[in-house]
Amino acid sequence: MIAGRATRQVAEPRSSVEVTGEHSQFRLDLERIRFSPYFSRLSAVTQVIAQPGAGPLIHNRLTHSIKVTAVARAIAVGLTDAASPAREFALEHGCDAVVVQAAASAHDLGHPPFGHLGERVLDRLARESLGLADGFEGNAQTYRIITALDVCAAAPRGLNLTAAVRSAVAKYPWTRFVDAADLGDALPRGLRRTEAGIDVVKFSAYDLDADDLIAARRGLPAMEQSLECSIMDIADDIAYSIHDVDDFYRAGLLSHGSVAREFRGWISGAPQLRDLSDAALSSRSAPAGSALERLRRKIGRSDAWVADDEVFARAVDEVADDLVDGLLATPFDGSILSERALSSFTNRWISHLQTSVVPAPGGVARSGLVTLDRRAWHEVEILKFVHRYFILDRADITMYQRGLSRVLTRAVKGLTAWVTDDDDRDRVPQRLKELVDIASDGYARLRAVRPEGVPVPAASEVQRLGVARGVVDYVASLSDDQALAVSEALDGRPDRLWEIGHSL
Repeated sequence: MIAGRATRQVAEPRSSVEVTGEHSQFRLDLERIRFSPYFSRLSAVTQVIAQPGAGPLIHNRLTHSIKVTAVARAIAVGLTDAASPAREFALEHGCDAVVVQAAASAHDLGHPPFGHLGERVLDRLARESLGLADGFEGNAQTYRIITALDVCAAAPRGLNLTAAVRSAVAKYPWTRFVDAADLGDALPRGLRRTEAGIDVVKFSAYDLDADDLIAARRGLPAMEQSLECSIMDIADDIAYSIHDVDDFYRAGLLSHGSVAREFRGWISGAPQLRDLSDAALSSRSAPAGSALERLRRKIGRSDAWVADDEVFARAVDEVADDLVDGLLATPFDGSILSERALSSFTNRWISHLQTSVVPAPGGVARSGLVTLDRRAWHEVEILKFVHRYFILDRADITMYQRGLSRVLTRAVKGLTAWVTDDDDRDRVPQRLKELVDIASDGYARLRAVRPEGVPVPAASEVQRLGVARGVVDYVASLSDDQALAVSEALDGRPDRLWEIGHSL
């Protein structure tokens, strides 16, 4: 067990914790996260498709987080059960179910408006327009919320969570400034090798929060998730691989014909598809099954540690039988019968996957301390393929997303211009002023602390960076509707002015 797991960012008065003991400390963390306004906000943030266009039963970030928490707790309890063959492994590495619940509840706090689209747009704006070298990243924003932006009575800033929970939230336990010399040939998920060096796609702390991440993870191996974080991460994979299919089926977006054509094309034509070049598989005239064949090849290149062609084929058969020829064969019509079929599908897969979690092989950079067994791992990859291939590339969804990207661009650029306007910056919303001050203080502290491997800004840059990070923090904290309202108000359109609310 790692020492110091219950250590908080700052010491608290004894009266702030009603019951003593490490477990009660973790319970307090869970309650602070769940009572946070940032947690409540997730009910108005898009998961993949927006509720207004698809109906109230579609998952948002809050319902997704609640379900990830349930799956994560079930996995943690299962691993530490007296009958579990992994019990000693789990206890050795630290596996408290409440820590896992807290991390799962917090894991999406940093997601900006409009789902992953918002994350990509804010990252581009932060780096290219605002000059923030580490840009925007949803996981790093989550860590920033729990350690610097949210509030509780017992600390000046942040939720003052224990080291165990803070480290369990850090899915990608590094900053954007990873030194390639420290890495071997195999890279953890979230990093990829390019001709220019290492591309850090995912990371869990911005430069000005790096010192806290280092303190929270003291005693853990470099660039390796804690066990509790690994459980949360795998629960997230399980939940969204199933619930995204649930959403798209319920919304009528998954066409049985097109999905069946792809799966049957691969099942009947796999030997012929293997003879085609990568270019042929990607061409407009590629035969049915080509996308699944591209997935099989990608798994072989990226995850050789678990890739198995026979298991892949069996997983395709399993998903085809249960999803394509089972659930999707009857369109969802809102009846009790269709709800029962969907519930049966979801419960069956969640139960199967959460009981398929096993300790990972040693020394595998692409895996956390636990993983899905080989069969379940391939099944999840194929379930995720369904929503990526048949939903995310649809022209109508892409068109809508292009419009939303302009909404965020107007908000970021308009607020930045306002904050830096010498004649009008005194009337900037109070919350935005406070976020700029918090960020400026953070960059000043970064100059004093100078964590290893993180670039330190010049003194003359502290205020400019503080404005940039403060604006990004502000926009990222808005709900979907608030982002639309702020953008339109800055554009001189008063239609949604009163929807902005007290976040300003």
